[in-house]
Amino acid sequence: MAQAGVLLTKEPAPQAVPASDLPAKVCELELNAWPDSSRGLATAGFRTAKYLPHEWHQNNSELYRQAFAGCKQAECDRAEAKVLAQYASATAQRTQQDSTAALGRRLQNIRCWKAELRKEIEDLDGETRLLAAQKVRLERALDATEVPYAIATDNLQCRERRQPPDLVSDEVERELLKEAELIRNIQELLKRTLMQAGNQMRLNRDHKEVCEMDWSDKIEAYNIDDTCGRYSNQGTNIQFHPSSVKFEESASTPKTWAKFSHDNIYRAEQEKLASISLRALIDNILHDVSEDLRMQCAAVNQAFARRCEELDHAKYKLEHHLKKILQEIGDQEANVAALKRAIKDKEAPMKVAQTRLYDRSFRPSVELCRDEAQFRLISEAEELTESIESLKKKLLESEQSLRNLEDTRMNLEKEIAVKTNSIFIDRQKCMPHRTRYPVVFKLAGYQ
Repeated sequence: MAQAGVLLTKEPAPQAVPASDLPAKVCELELNAWPDSSRGLATAGFRTAKYLPHEWHQNNSELYRQAFAGCKQAECDRAEAKVLAQYASATAQRTQQDSTAALGRRLQNIRCWKAELRKEIEDLDGETRLLAAQKVRLERALDATEVPYAIATDNLQCRERRQPPDLVSDEVERELLKEAELIRNIQELLKRTLMQAGNQMRLNRDHKEVCEMDWSDKIEAYNIDDTCGRYSNQGTNIQFHPSSVKFEESASTPKTWAKFSHDNIYRAEQEKLASISLRALIDNILHDVSEDLRMQCAAVNQAFARRCEELDHAKYKLEHHLKKILQEIGDQEANVAALKRAIKDKEAPMKVAQTRLYDRSFRPSVELCRDEAQFRLISEAEELTESIESLKKKLLESEQSLRNLEDTRMNLEKEIAVKTNSIFIDRQKCMPHRTRYPVVFKLAGYQ
C-alpha cells in the first residue's frame, strides 16, 4: 500500500489500456526479439496474454483511484441525501400539518353550516306542525259552518209554510238570506285558505327535504373529513391512491359551496316567513269568521224576537177586535130579533085598523061618510104601513150588518189562526232550532 501511494504521487496515472490488447503486444515483442530462436517457439505458450509489471501497477493504481473517488462521491451523496431527507421530512410534516389544519377549518365551516341547516330544518318542521294545526282548525271551522247553514236553510223552508198574508219578505227573511249568503261566502273563503295552507305545507316539506339533503351531505362530508383528519403516518388504514391526486370536474368551489347552502337556507327562511304570515292570516280569518257568524246569528235572533212581538201584538189586537165583533154580533142578533118582534107587533094594530076600515065600508047610504074617524083610521093604517116598511128595511140592513159582522168574525178568526201559525213557526220551530247554533269557540276551529 505504501508503494502504491508512492506510485500515485510520483507518476501521473497512465491511461487505461484494454486488457484484450495486452497479449497481442507481448507476443509481437517476443517474436521481434527472437525471430530465429527455437527456444522462443518452445516457450511461446507460457508468455501469451500476460501483463507487463508496470501495467500491473498501473491497473492497481487505477483501481485505488476509482475506489477513493467512489468513497468521496458516496460521502457527498450521503450528506446530500441526509439533508434532502431532513428537508423532505420537514416539508412533509409541515404540509401534513397544514393539510390537517385546513381539514380542521373545513370541519369548522361544515359544522357551522350544518348547525344552521339543522336549525332551519327544525324551524321548518315546527312551523309545518303549527300550520298543520291551523289547517285542522280550518277544517273544523268549515265543518262547524254546516250546522248554521242547515239552521238558516231550515228556517227559510219552515217560514215558507206561513200562510198569506203573513207570507211576507220581512226583516227576518232578509236577515236569514243574509246569513245563508254569509255562510256560503265563509265556506268558500275557508276552502281557499285550506288549499293555500296545503300548498304552503307542501312547500315547507319540499324545502325541508332540500335542507335535509344538504344537511345529510354535510354530515357525510364532515365524517369523511373528520376521518381524513385523524389519519396518521402510523395508521394501518392508509394506502397509495395515485389516481386521486386531481381535481374532479364536477367539484364546486368554496364560493359556490357556501352559496348553495346559503340559498337553501334563504329559501327555507322565506317559506317559513310565508308560513308564519299564513298562520297569522288564518287566525284573523277564523276570528273574523266566528265573530261575523255570531253577530249575524244575534241579528237574526233579534229579528225573530221583534217579529214574534209584532205577531203577538197583531194577534192580541185581532183577538181584541174579535171580542168586540162577537159582542157586536150578539147585540146585532138581539136587534134583529127585536126588529122582527116589532114588525110582528105591528100586525095586530094593522089588522085592527084595516078591519075597522073594512067594516066601515059597509055603512049604508049617506052614512058612508068621510068623517074624522075615517081619516084617522086611514091615517093610522098608512102610518102602520110606513112603520112596518121602515122596520123591514131596518131589519134588512141589520141582517146585512149581521152578515158583515159574521164575515168579519170569520176573517178575524182566520187571521188569528194565520198569526198563530206564524208565531208557532217562528217561535216554536225556528227559534228553538237556532239554539243549536255553534258557539264562537267551535266556529273558530277549536273542539
